[in-house]
Amino acid sequence: MRLDDLRTLYDDPGPFASCYLEVSRDQEAGDRVVELAVRTAGDDLAGQGAPGPVVDAVCSTLSRGTGQPAPISRCVVASARGVLHDALVRARHAHPVVRWGPLPDLAGWLTDASRSVRFVLALVDHEGADVASYAADGIDVVQDRSVGAPAGWEHKVRGGGWSHLNWQRSAETVWRENATEAVAEIERQLGIGGPTLLVIAGDERSRGMVTERLPRLAVDAVVLDRAGRAVDGGDDALAADVEEAVRGHVVERHLGLLHELRERSGRGHAVALGVPEVTDAFVRGQVAHLLLDADDTHGRELRPADHPGLVLGGADLPETVPADQALIAASVLSGAEVDVVGPAGLSGEPAAALLRWDQEPT
Repeated sequence: MRLDDLRTLYDDPGPFASCYLEVSRDQEAGDRVVELAVRTAGDDLAGQGAPGPVVDAVCSTLSRGTGQPAPISRCVVASARGVLHDALVRARHAHPVVRWGPLPDLAGWLTDASRSVRFVLALVDHEGADVASYAADGIDVVQDRSVGAPAGWEHKVRGGGWSHLNWQRSAETVWRENATEAVAEIERQLGIGGPTLLVIAGDERSRGMVTERLPRLAVDAVVLDRAGRAVDGGDDALAADVEEAVRGHVVERHLGLLHELRERSGRGHAVALGVPEVTDAFVRGQVAHLLLDADDTHGRELRPADHPGLVLGGADLPETVPADQALIAASVLSGAEVDVVGPAGLSGEPAAALLRWDQEPT
């Protein structure tokens, strides 16, 4: 995933209060559960040395309602300048992250966020289509538009014989026109905000008309076997199917990245393995995609002085910093993509990087 919107976060000199915890309110006495979790996080921050105004800013943000169904977790980063980052993720997070330090602690949030994708959902039928773009695994609607004929157009022609035949021909024409409009809207939304997945649901015949008109796309497309915009089983069933499609897309994406890592490693080309080698690749401006075992790297320390030229933002850093925080900062500031993967995928290494093809290691 790309983290371009976090670049200004690292302009702040810090230090930073970082909190990532679940704020779902679906349990019995859910409000009280969240209140206690936020209070505990605030006490922990204060115990680590965070000033009172920073603790208050973090707790106030964590306590705000999300307007989202469970599961939902929230990541907040703040400094003396106020709240710098506030993001929701559709995930349960049983082990809160609470940290006061020289760099933001984003690995826990990224672990869940890297399993979320931007996607476009198109619900199509003979009347047209409802096309919506979603960010953060269905939390935010980025774009939403309906296209096609007004509801009820098909009822304007009655009877059999020639009139019925003419109605059928008219209907076929309108269906094709609506499919063409739906495809145009899908393409428009795919071009905004970088969605990586298209999900199509609705009437079977309309789905076919839409998919046959779609050109070769640079995103994955999943067609759900659901009839009509009033889809079988209602909104909950549709949401479950969409979530399954998103999970499958994320798994395939991670497997593809790990396959590419193994293939490049076998040839010893355009790849860096291990924290020191990856850090040096950041210094050379070579990293295109960072693959991180967040648990392993968090337990390791990195000495910025050992890597002259390493850019980690405007913070006044101590002699050593957690390796995960440093590598994430370097990724954000260099424009590299980041994905958190399990240790098995990295062959025991805490971090790896796919390097830019036009720059070879020196």
